[in-house]
Amino acid sequence: MANVAVIGAQWGDEGKGKIVDWLAERADMVVRFQGGHNAGHTLVVGGTTYKLSLLPSGIVRGTPSIVGNGVVLDPWALKAEVERLREQGVSVTPDTLMIAETCALILPFHRDLDGLREDASGAGKIGTTRRGIGPAYEDKVGRRAIRVCDLAHLDDLGPQLDRLTAHHDALRAGFNEPAIDREGLIAELREIADFVLPYAQPVWRVLAQAKAKGQRILFEGAQGVLLDIDHGTYPFVTSSNTIAGTAAGGSGMGPGAVGFVLGIAKAYTTRVGSGPFPTELENETGERLGVRGHEFGTVTGRKRRCGWFDSVLVRQAAAVGGITGIALTKIDVLDGFKEVAICTGYRLGDQVLDYYPAHAADQAKVEPIYETMPGWSESTAGARSWAELPAQAIKYIRRIEELIQCPVTLVSTSPERDDTILVRDPFAD
Repeated sequence: MANVAVIGAQWGDEGKGKIVDWLAERADMVVRFQGGHNAGHTLVVGGTTYKLSLLPSGIVRGTPSIVGNGVVLDPWALKAEVERLREQGVSVTPDTLMIAETCALILPFHRDLDGLREDASGAGKIGTTRRGIGPAYEDKVGRRAIRVCDLAHLDDLGPQLDRLTAHHDALRAGFNEPAIDREGLIAELREIADFVLPYAQPVWRVLAQAKAKGQRILFEGAQGVLLDIDHGTYPFVTSSNTIAGTAAGGSGMGPGAVGFVLGIAKAYTTRVGSGPFPTELENETGERLGVRGHEFGTVTGRKRRCGWFDSVLVRQAAAVGGITGIALTKIDVLDGFKEVAICTGYRLGDQVLDYYPAHAADQAKVEPIYETMPGWSESTAGARSWAELPAQAIKYIRRIEELIQCPVTLVSTSPERDDTILVRDPFAD
């Protein structure tokens, strides 16, 4: 049986949470391998809605869940999320949740710096969630991060704090902020350590044992390929690699760990925050997509920008993300449109492009080339087989397959986990 990685094939918010939850029931382990609590996954199970940011979606089902070393961890956000789930009746114990000892921590001054920079950036604002994700990754790469394992050795943290404060105090001074209160920081870490440390493990070892037993491992990505630090719409991207290849390094497994890569894409396109968006519809149609699709961010509540499906971007995401098959979500949002459109290319001056250019200025200038198709008046909501879909909806899906050069292996027709049409089982390969 193959291991499966689930990643976003657009700008995030594609409905990964439901798909991971649907797959997690048949997995032996679920692993988050990058990002932080800027991720937002909404699960609807038996009429109950669960909102997750940091924890792997498998936790709701009781599937052993791992936060891998590629994640940056806000320990206070972790505690709040665990407590919120417990109030909803979800058991979170060291048997069901394991956190890599080597995760870098997001600390209060990371959040401060994130907000200070964004406020000072003027027209250069990226639209971050202000949760400290980027600054924490910077400290990790700069070799000055405090990690989960350090919580067990707080009395020995002096040299690392020297490196950390030498960097951050200079930055804070530039914003007329006071230096980091080292004693206050240690006191906060000492208080939260008792909560975090019971979950800390050498998860690479847990995963190696699972692999040796032939267990099914489900890798859960955050955000989407178009927000990848290398392959996304830079600089309007996240601070980590969101492609499936990151699952190996972000979990402590080798490059052969990932088998089937399932890319999640909406039947239209959305984006949160700043950055180019070729098919954005700033009109009644875009508003209709947003209202029908309930397009508000799980983490921030921010309204998402909406537009037609962009096959150029998804084809590119499938290529660089290593995607084997696409899970197409929210097809029901398109019910009732007389016509639906798909972007098949771009015009940039006198050029016609079949890919998204790298430079931000060119990205902002491209004009989408559309292909229109008749819509459908019948409802697709809740369909669980091809026979329940209108013929024109099936034609729309098949045309998407042709354009993105990647098969649609699963279709989601509502937020409910069982309202899913399975074409090809990712775990069967």
